[in-house]
Amino acid sequence: MSSDDNIDHYYVGLMSGTSMDGIDAALVCFGDHSGEIVRTHKQEYPRSLRQELGAIVNDPQRISIDQLGRVDHRVAQSFADAAMAVLESADEYPARVRAIGSHGQTIRHCPDDETPFSIQIGDPNVIAARTKLITVADFRRADMAAGGQGAPLAPAFHHWLFGTAVPNSVVLNIGGFANITTLTPNSDEVVGFDTGPGNTLLDAWIRHSKGLPFDDAGSWAASGEVLQPLLKCMLDDAYFVLEPPKSTGFEYFNLAWLQRCIADTAASEHSAADVQATLVELTAISISTAVTGAAPAADRLLACGGGVHNNFLMDRLASNCQSLRIDETTEFGIDADWVEAAAFAWLARQTLNGNSGNLPSVTGATKKVALGSIFSPTT
Repeated sequence: MSSDDNIDHYYVGLMSGTSMDGIDAALVCFGDHSGEIVRTHKQEYPRSLRQELGAIVNDPQRISIDQLGRVDHRVAQSFADAAMAVLESADEYPARVRAIGSHGQTIRHCPDDETPFSIQIGDPNVIAARTKLITVADFRRADMAAGGQGAPLAPAFHHWLFGTAVPNSVVLNIGGFANITTLTPNSDEVVGFDTGPGNTLLDAWIRHSKGLPFDDAGSWAASGEVLQPLLKCMLDDAYFVLEPPKSTGFEYFNLAWLQRCIADTAASEHSAADVQATLVELTAISISTAVTGAAPAADRLLACGGGVHNNFLMDRLASNCQSLRIDETTEFGIDADWVEAAAFAWLARQTLNGNSGNLPSVTGATKKVALGSIFSPTT
């Protein structure tokens, strides 16, 4: 680590997940294996942009190069708006911000393709020009060039932040997809991977069935009953028994995948709420199975991500993980809603200091590499 990177440096992390509802922006100050979130801002995408992004990911064959170029620019403007908003709320801090780390908006993630690739849009040149700050972006492709999955990337941050403070534990992020990071005492060999769907199928099904963006606190799912044949059909998917390293996305687990399972088990004869309850059980069981397999001696689960607000999901997770104490990362200094944004602020810090940002034991890369490209602001 370079000697000039100390607690007086601040970073902005920008993160937009598979829900595509908007951008999380966090202004973060890093110390010695610690991070303080100073300010946060949630920037919603304009409705028309969100609809266009949904069309791109749901039917990628119909997207023209011109449309992709325009959306790339519009997403970048939204990311820049998010960064500007969090900076404007931060009083004296902007002058001490060293850089922005921008994850971008994933529109395609195919690490197991014959020619592996992962695409995040949101032109970082626009962000750097608007904010007048160095912007680090395009984090995934350096890891993929080294033979890795390009995801998940947050486990390196989880290990750096929590590995000493909370050993013998597992960090669980429940976003659109769920991923875990094992924190084993006296070991740098971190295991981390996507366990499968987190919120993505829950959100997709309630949008399809009720026209709502999400199931508030899981109350709709709680009104249903688990359909065992449907649950078994979904859990029989080969992804769940695939050995890590592994990562996934909406290219694989999506509404069409769910509807095939519904058709195969005649689940359409039951209420839509029953399907929602079954999807909660899918997320809870796939997480608990992954945690037990990867870290059988762990005694604590540190949860973060939007899924922590789904009370029914967290109840089902606790029921399936009875040997584990479940806490939110908030209890250990980083608000559960902002861990992922903070991770990309930290990854920008790693890149600017010439340090690696990936963990080969997680992504499957052949070596540790610095992640991302550096975009300087235009004058």
